[in-house]
Amino acid sequence: MSESLNKLLADLHAERVANWAPEKLQVNIDQRRHLLETADHKAFVKAGDRIEPFELLDVEGGTLSREQLITNGPAVLIFFRFEGCPACNIALPYYHRRLFPTLKELGVPLVAISPQVPEKLIGIKQRHQLEFHVATDKDNALGRRLGILYSFDEASRAASTQRGGGIGEITGTGTWELPQPTVVVIDGNGLVTFAEVSPDWLVRTEAGPIIAAVKAALANHALPIAI
Repeated sequence: MSESLNKLLADLHAERVANWAPEKLQVNIDQRRHLLETADHKAFVKAGDRIEPFELLDVEGGTLSREQLITNGPAVLIFFRFEGCPACNIALPYYHRRLFPTLKELGVPLVAISPQVPEKLIGIKQRHQLEFHVATDKDNALGRRLGILYSFDEASRAASTQRGGGIGEITGTGTWELPQPTVVVIDGNGLVTFAEVSPDWLVRTEAGPIIAAVKAALANHALPIAI
């Protein structure tokens, strides 16, 4: 049986149920429920959308543009919250194990994206020795265009502050905005061929559907048109 990301995330929640104080656990559950109930699905990026040129800050220096990523065909963008997010520290290593080897073989770039500033964000790449790009979406510019941002509610802000710093301080952005976990596959012309957004950060896209979407995009690939 292949490894399941959502089983790993379910195990994380089970560990919290067993070990967290009830009030702390309830804040986490309520925040996730709130995000599910208030999610604006109509605003989310979807297959068929066109992603206009963008630029990301690679945590190891330099920039990554849309044009660089799709020069030879499709690219995969994975949005995550921030370097210290426990679920993200499960998801990105999973994608490194189960997704990246296939994409590397196919010649398809993979970029993990967060609004967190590069000097903080680089920690997750170094900790897990991730071989794919990790990049900063400065000011949430791309995430905003894709309709995938959310802000912590008041209870979660208070809980975060009590634990030693707000999200704005943790990310270095000065705001409470974060991207919902999102996977986007874009083709060589900048068109979205696959998109999945999860308002619940403990539910994320498995590697299998992403690989299938990439192979379909490659099969339909035409040379990028001039923009």
